[in-house]
Amino acid sequence: MTILLATTSQHKAGEIAAMLSGVPDLQLQTLNDFPATEAPEEDGATMADNARIKAEFYSQHFGVRVLADDSGLEVDALNGEPGVHSARWSEGSDSDRMLAILDRMIDVPVEERGARYRCTLCLATPDGIEWEAEGVCEGEIALEARGTGGFGYDPIFGITLATGADSEYVGKTGGEVSPEVKATVSHRARAVRQFVEYLKTR
Repeated sequence: MTILLATTSQHKAGEIAAMLSGVPDLQLQTLNDFPATEAPEEDGATMADNARIKAEFYSQHFGVRVLADDSGLEVDALNGEPGVHSARWSEGSDSDRMLAILDRMIDVPVEERGARYRCTLCLATPDGIEWEAEGVCEGEIALEARGTGGFGYDPIFGITLATGADSEYVGKTGGEVSPEVKATVSHRARAVRQFVEYLKTR
């Protein structure tokens, strides 16, 4: 099976490809492998809406099976922001957006800094949506950025909920843990594991 990952982000494509590396007879492509085309407007009210928009647009445009991801950070003290607007919540770079959140939360006490990363996946063919799922990683906003790994808001997202062998990473930020750890506990990892289980049924 060949699947187009509906992203031009090397970070995101690399994470998903690594998580799917053990699936036999699966070939992955990204939008960088296809002729340039105008991207759809991601104007959905939810991350699930945006994943559907991308998956259906590219599957119909290129005539292939497409896996689309939309993900973001939801901060309780900011009424769920940046949420569906995570990638464009404020001007500038990832670092600028992290600083904007830290500035908005400078007076928020530790016990009220709850947050979560959410990832939605949608698989579509030219005939329509084939499969959907969601993964969530609970956490909190750190008092300051820590670590240089990951991307997006990872250095300010502290992991607060994990089980079993994962529990040793509680308290670390997404910027402090290794890619191997992220491939186990992250929101995207939780969603992709569901996708792997779906592929086993095909």
